[in-house]
Amino acid sequence: MMKIRSRFLLVFSFTLLFGLGLTLFEAPEAKAYNFDRVLKEGSSGADVQEVQIRVAGWAADSPSQTYVKIDGIFGPGTKAAVKRFQKAYGLTDDGIVGPATAQKLNELERSTGTKHFSYSEFYSKDGSGFSGGKVPEATVKENVRRLMYKLEALRVKVGNKPITINSGFRSIRHNGNVGGATNSMHLYGIAADISISGVSLSTVKSTAKTSGFSGIYNGSSFTHVDSRVEYPYGSQSWWWN
Repeated sequence: MMKIRSRFLLVFSFTLLFGLGLTLFEAPEAKAYNFDRVLKEGSSGADVQEVQIRVAGWAADSPSQTYVKIDGIFGPGTKAAVKRFQKAYGLTDDGIVGPATAQKLNELERSTGTKHFSYSEFYSKDGSGFSGGKVPEATVKENVRRLMYKLEALRVKVGNKPITINSGFRSIRHNGNVGGATNSMHLYGIAADISISGVSLSTVKSTAKTSGFSGIYNGSSFTHVDSRVEYPYGSQSWWWN
């Protein structure tokens, strides 16, 4: 009887642990940023900078060569972007980052990237991950993180349709193998070639022009987007082709 009971407890424990394991590993948990104060025009600090990163894709209402400056200073441009974000997500569009807006911003975050994008989607396709580019691996990862938030906004604007990343970061070796430009924005993790099933390239391109991207062009089956004017190693001029 004791053997049967012990065997039952062992099986039950294994089943319970296995079930918990499935629960833990089915999907990555959101990793919430600690927005511990209300942020509004006139605020400044690292938390304002994080807000700017997350609303950067809400730079304009219509095609416009403008972007949200990531400087930690809550100015008119940041307020306008916050208002667009709030409106898109059904919040009161007052341009103030209170608890409800902070919660919605945090719902986009994941330990593996953002809600709809993972870092692995942007790895160099030669197997080098984020290494072997023109800036350190950690810099590439942060650049890609910022890029993903812009793409989250673009995704909402086209009707929440999934975005396929055809090319993200490229190592110098991989960039050479595919015939990329010697100073391609892909080498820094600030560019992506994307496609959206059921959405024309012209629509993707025009939508990207509202999302703070300063480098945009259409290829035969993809739209290229990058943030070249925001980085010292990028071209300091807009290039919409």
